[in-house]
Amino acid sequence: MKKLLLLFLLSITNFVANGQNTCATALPVTAGITVTDAINGEVPTPVCIAGGTVATAGKWYIYTPVGNRTVTVTTDLNINIGKDPRVHIYKGGCNNLICVAGDDDSGVLGNPDALCKVTFNAMSGTPYYIAFDNKWDSSGITFNLIENDYIPQPVSVVSFTQQPISLQGTYKDCVVDMNGDYLDDIVSVSNGQIHMLLQTESGTFQSVTRTTPITSFQPSWSIAAGDIDNDGFNDLIYGGGQGVAFMKQNSNQTAFTMMSTPEYVFSQRTNFVDLNNDGHLDAFVCHDVDPNVRYMNDGNGNFTFFQGGMGDYDAGGNYGSIFVDYDNDGDMDLFIAKCGSGPIDELHRNNGDGTFTDVSIVAGMAEPSQSWSSAWADFDNDGDMDAMIGASSNSNGGHKLRRNNGDGTFTDITFGSGLDVFSTTNIENVAHDFNNDGFVDLFMGGNTIMINNGNMTFTPNPINTAVGSIGDLNNDGFLDIQLGNNIFLNNGNDNNWITLSLQGVTSNRNGIGARVELYGAWGKQIREVRSGDGFRHMSTLNTHFGIGTEETITKLVIKWPSGIVDEILNPAINQKILVTESSTLGVNPSVASKFTVYPNPTKNILNIESASFDIKTATVYDITGRVVLTSKVNNQTIDVHSLSTGTYILSLIDAEGKNHIQKFIKN
Repeated sequence: MKKLLLLFLLSITNFVANGQNTCATALPVTAGITVTDAINGEVPTPVCIAGGTVATAGKWYIYTPVGNRTVTVTTDLNINIGKDPRVHIYKGGCNNLICVAGDDDSGVLGNPDALCKVTFNAMSGTPYYIAFDNKWDSSGITFNLIENDYIPQPVSVVSFTQQPISLQGTYKDCVVDMNGDYLDDIVSVSNGQIHMLLQTESGTFQSVTRTTPITSFQPSWSIAAGDIDNDGFNDLIYGGGQGVAFMKQNSNQTAFTMMSTPEYVFSQRTNFVDLNNDGHLDAFVCHDVDPNVRYMNDGNGNFTFFQGGMGDYDAGGNYGSIFVDYDNDGDMDLFIAKCGSGPIDELHRNNGDGTFTDVSIVAGMAEPSQSWSSAWADFDNDGDMDAMIGASSNSNGGHKLRRNNGDGTFTDITFGSGLDVFSTTNIENVAHDFNNDGFVDLFMGGNTIMINNGNMTFTPNPINTAVGSIGDLNNDGFLDIQLGNNIFLNNGNDNNWITLSLQGVTSNRNGIGARVELYGAWGKQIREVRSGDGFRHMSTLNTHFGIGTEETITKLVIKWPSGIVDEILNPAINQKILVTESSTLGVNPSVASKFTVYPNPTKNILNIESASFDIKTATVYDITGRVVLTSKVNNQTIDVHSLSTGTYILSLIDAEGKNHIQKFIKN
């Protein structure tokens, strides 16, 4: 009888005992039974099972669906009883495989701890690699590939596939572009070096290590990133238990130089932000045991230490600072989540002149929380920033949800929001749209993302990781997570998206402090560019929006810290775009620089007239933000005859290193 069964199985197999030994020569399979011989080929990597380790051999197949399908690959068959296979599902190319799914022991026949079974959604025309490994068993196996009608994953559900990375270093808390290509990289710090995994367009990572000076101030509490000298390459600030260190990346990207000051600072959250709006990033550091401190940038990437005026509680208790424009007046205000035996949370309004006023009580935000961080976003998409103050202890109550009333005050709406019954505490709380439905979710404790239901209520969505650094680590438009030596790639759904990278000209190079508005059938969504959210980690400086099933965006509006407003009409969806300050017809003429150009439009020569500053160099950008011409200024003229017809932005650098911008048209 067993022989008859085996003959029957062999008669309906795709291929018998001929599974290929490498990814590059993977054997094509379709729906049905496939029998493979001993698992003795190329090792499948990365491992697609959470917590799994690498095997020593594998067997490879490739499946390409005709039409969208929900597919099951299973060894949960009587013929396999007594065996112990493990399976990985990939997409991408053999040189940059991306985990889609994987399984070890989900079978139920015979020994339920041995056979594997995995289901995943497969898109029409996309090749998927099916790889079995010998982690537990090298003998040949039989598997069944079952095609079912496509069942889209509910857009409210978020799931991630774990993928190990090789990240050297002690402090592994940073996802940000480090080489100027606007792709999110991964950064790890040790004393004397910075290790970076630089993301490439093909979806792989290039491992790069750069030397740094030895410093006693390591990012033991937090790290933040920003371009402190506006050279196009991001720099770092280390927040340690004894003081603060800045690591400035050299313009040739070969090493970092260090700047530190001797002051004792028990650092908690660190942030980069332009406090006096001079176009240069300053740094703010929460002080655990004294009034907070700030480092003011002199315009050349050098800092001067100041203390007080932005959280002066003598006993400190300052933990999670975040800069947010809560009153919609165009400058970044400061909220400090507090922890300790006495301090209350603090909200400081930016007065627009480099000073801040404590408005905690009048705004309704002064509470004796036990919190290490807060998460701010426009959770109800009504055009202003709301707040969730996360509890690190329930001694002064649990998590708190505050709706912005639009008049400088907030209302407690925790009851009935779902946060009132979510009792898991945490020190890290961040706000991002993980399912691209257009509503910002909350990533909190208990390995849980609280999914925003769109009505200021939230539903818990368990995932397979705690809070880490957030960014798009495979450039697919969905936000991923990095934590330690693992990345967790968002499995995504059918929702649409758009991502912006900003390049400041008059404002700081990163556009930190910019307000970005997205208009469409949903009304308006808003985001802000921030350096440092949550408590410890540094997440992407790119601006990400999900738009659900909508396929049209009416316009994008970027309100820069300088006051300049850029506007892009009808941008395409599902793309990442770079916007350079003043590069669109939405430039606010009241903040244009103090020079004129003529004739405008021009055909060959552009004349520059200015009585207020000496011009040293000129750079011309096209409307996508790409540099198309760099030139010295001779006799107050620039030769632009080589440019194609179109609209351009002229950036002039004066003797003091300041930028001045103007728009012109080339005929």
